[in-house]
Amino acid sequence: MSALVVQFLNGLASASALFLVACGLSIIFGVSRIVNFAHGSFYMLGAYLAWTLTRGLGWVGYGPLGFWGGILVAALIVGLIGVLIELVLLRRIYQAPELFQLLATFGVVLVVQDLAMAIWGAQDLLGPRAPGLRGAIDVMGQRFPEYDLLLIAIGPAVLGLLWLLFNRTRWGTLVRAATADREMVAALGVDQRKLFTSVFFLGTFLAALGGGLQLPREPVQLHMDMAIIADAFVVVVVGGMGSVGGAYLAALLIAQLQAFMLLVPDFEIAGLTISIAKMTLIPSFLVMAVVLVVRPYGLLGKAPSHARNAASVEPVVCATPPLLAKFGFATVAALILLPLIADEYGLMVATEILIFVLMAASLHFMMGPGGMASFGHAAYFGLGAYGAALAAKHFNAPMEAGLVAGPVLATLGGILFGWFCVRLSGVYLAMLTLAFAQIVWSIAFQWVAVTGGDNGVLGVWPSIGKTGFFYLSLALAVIGVLLLRRAIYSPFGYALRGSRDSALRADAIGIDVRRVQWTAFAIAASFAGLAGALFAYFKGSVFPTYAAIPKSVDALMMVLLGGVQTISGPLVGAVVYMGLHEQLVRATELWRLVLGLAIIALVLAFPQGIAGFVAKRFAKEHDA
Repeated sequence: MSALVVQFLNGLASASALFLVACGLSIIFGVSRIVNFAHGSFYMLGAYLAWTLTRGLGWVGYGPLGFWGGILVAALIVGLIGVLIELVLLRRIYQAPELFQLLATFGVVLVVQDLAMAIWGAQDLLGPRAPGLRGAIDVMGQRFPEYDLLLIAIGPAVLGLLWLLFNRTRWGTLVRAATADREMVAALGVDQRKLFTSVFFLGTFLAALGGGLQLPREPVQLHMDMAIIADAFVVVVVGGMGSVGGAYLAALLIAQLQAFMLLVPDFEIAGLTISIAKMTLIPSFLVMAVVLVVRPYGLLGKAPSHARNAASVEPVVCATPPLLAKFGFATVAALILLPLIADEYGLMVATEILIFVLMAASLHFMMGPGGMASFGHAAYFGLGAYGAALAAKHFNAPMEAGLVAGPVLATLGGILFGWFCVRLSGVYLAMLTLAFAQIVWSIAFQWVAVTGGDNGVLGVWPSIGKTGFFYLSLALAVIGVLLLRRAIYSPFGYALRGSRDSALRADAIGIDVRRVQWTAFAIAASFAGLAGALFAYFKGSVFPTYAAIPKSVDALMMVLLGGVQTISGPLVGAVVYMGLHEQLVRATELWRLVLGLAIIALVLAFPQGIAGFVAKRFAKEHDA
């Protein structure tokens, strides 16, 4: 019983820090509609700056005022940094599609990561203990830290203060109104720019405060941002986007779940040892998946208004311009001749880019014509890779069979996950795809007897040489892209785009919207699986990271960077993103900083994507 009580208290303490981060993220999304991927970076910056002020500059020597003052000043500084980012970057792209704003915040993540490493180094930093709260109390015979008791009280206190702010002040009334219908608030004459800036300050301040309060509990390190953002997204979606009360309720639920997981003993099923204590993310994402299926807008969330539910991408209806078609044929011809002039390294880089062109094209099929944003497309890429690798490892299957097994397994995953996902829309659909991707990653990581766990599956080599494999990748990439393009301009593609633009009208004329979207989901998964199978043979090995969040983000960045509104967008985005990544990794240790700045610059210069910008200019010149 004592262990249960202590774990319950640990869960309450963790919920407070998680709530501070998640409620800031929820407030920002509720007003500005921005899915702020950089929110975890503000949490990390708050922790680093608090460490600098309390330990690096010795403020902790001044007693409680120095310690708490350092955390508060750090949060204020990060809040001002958030204001600067909102003024310089986000304010310029509020009119761009919402997913392009996500692309910009991902650029901020890369910049902050390398700046933090340059300033504070790569080593973990141990923070000071809170003055007067360095001991522990006795709880039913077990010791419990005094500082964690304070954290337990901070969560409800902040919740109460936010309630007063939103319900007893004019500013809070405007924020609640903007969360419900920001277009109506603008029509009433409210200065949305000032409102957005103030909300962004509050959100980043809360994230940084949560990071600073973690100093006595855990070391400050460079991976804090990605570790917290996954849980924060889960909390926000489970609680309901824009709901502060929902964020607190979800934070309690998730934190308690993670705390009690540690007490579940290992058990064995059919020779497979299951360790619940090591499955840190899958239960949280499983809860999110269940909540979204039962309550599509979260526990305390509300259905979005009609304006918020509008399509964020333009219809893809124009045929390929003759000039662009000729350029495509010339590119393919040049690639055919590439092995004659490129060295082995150049051929390998080109092969990898071709594989990711296919993956980006498969994601674009969902996002562009389908209007279904996916934050977890790596699930099908990973399933394709494991399908090929496991066929080779356990059945000694040749490469040709593996290239069939991979897409088949990915398609089955797309059929299963898509059945649930197509019942949602917008950011909720995107977050459910992320939940399923994390489940796939966790299974690959946990099922050591089959997948090898973190050691992966090794020795998955192609049956042909590097030049032959390049031509195979080129052929499959070209065929895959052309088949996807043909599907887009087929009657099925028109039905898919009609379902995206107006589900009610599509249903009224006899289109089964869910079945059409479900089919598109399975098609996209199959081509992503083919890309994953190719990647497995390209690398000669498969690891759980192939299905992890960073791989999904890479695919999303390729599509958005090129442009969602054009067929050629994902192709251009994959070449630019992978090319920049490859060159910068070789050129500088601060490649994330340069890549992040490049992404931000491209977003500002081409808010519709590179290919979207070119297509728009071409259309203007053609009309003229």
